[in-house]
Amino acid sequence: MKEVYITRISKFLPNRPISNDEMEDKLGAINGKTSKGRRIVLRNNQIKTRYYAIDDNGNITHNNAQLTKEAVENLCDKDFSSQDIELLSCGTGSPDQILPSHAAMVHGFLKNGNTEINSPSGACCSGMNALKFGFLSVKSGQTNNAVVTGSERISSWMKSDIFEDEVKHLEELEEHPILAFNKDFLRWMLSDGAGAFLLENEPKGHLPLKIEWMEGYSYAHEIEACMYAGGDKLDNGFLKPWSEYPTSDWSKKSLFAIKQDVKLLGANILTKGVDSLKKTLEKHNMSSSEIDYYLPHISSYYFKENLYEEMKTQGVEIPWENWFMNLYKVGNVGAASIYLMLEELVNSGNLKKGDKILLSVPESARFSYAYALLTVS
Repeated sequence: MKEVYITRISKFLPNRPISNDEMEDKLGAINGKTSKGRRIVLRNNQIKTRYYAIDDNGNITHNNAQLTKEAVENLCDKDFSSQDIELLSCGTGSPDQILPSHAAMVHGFLKNGNTEINSPSGACCSGMNALKFGFLSVKSGQTNNAVVTGSERISSWMKSDIFEDEVKHLEELEEHPILAFNKDFLRWMLSDGAGAFLLENEPKGHLPLKIEWMEGYSYAHEIEACMYAGGDKLDNGFLKPWSEYPTSDWSKKSLFAIKQDVKLLGANILTKGVDSLKKTLEKHNMSSSEIDYYLPHISSYYFKENLYEEMKTQGVEIPWENWFMNLYKVGNVGAASIYLMLEELVNSGNLKKGDKILLSVPESARFSYAYALLTVS
């Protein structure tokens, strides 16, 4: 089996950073009314700026595949071109269409010749699953290199016009015409961007990161769907897909909007996350004290203190000084977030040979968790 190294890291964030006060101007006010939930959500998540693939005139500037293509091209130079890519593995929770696959669309924009492609689906863990596919391909000797990506273009899913038919329908029924919090909540949480890694079987570059191992866990056998799009959750917890609704309900119920069951999230995301972390460390006979940098993808700083307390409860706490996050300035970019964190850490100048970095990514869709341990070579 080969060793596998992350030898290059890149990112692409569209347009300029958007402040909290500009968000509703970009996304639009539903029914012409300012969201009552916006300030509450922003106060809790503590995100200050984020990026949208929307210009100042409200026009869309990039789709998801284009964001990803830009990140991939930012990996390349005269020593490694897009023509050299042997495997392209692209994860996202917000593909531009159902078919073709996200990786196929990225490959179409790259126009870099024939190559193998892979498109993990899901939400935040799709970026880690893209990484794992590339990791296993290079490790097994199937390919000598792989480019792996995580990306989101979620802003177009959150624009006010997506919800106008639902609010109009509520008015016609003489019900309270305010968007349910489980839909409004995520409008103030998510943002756009892409990140990419080059994986190779040799420690090239100025700061190669050896991938020691990767692990993944799912608790879908225990817990119903928590974050979902393309369907609606029934009272019994069953997720009914869009294809089983009449077309007239697609907009009336905002079936394609992304939704979050915030009560289910709060009850499970931390306990299951730390349970999976503990399982991972035990499997690899590793103590949490051995981790020099802990990169947790959290959707909101609201969870930070409680995550640490749950770690203490389960005996796997990692000291605060070893945590590294950049949520406050790039926002929650789903599958891309872990790529953006590692890119910033590598470029900070703080890493030294032998440092161990733990990547930790939860996915609230139906409670999945992914981990990777890296060593600075």
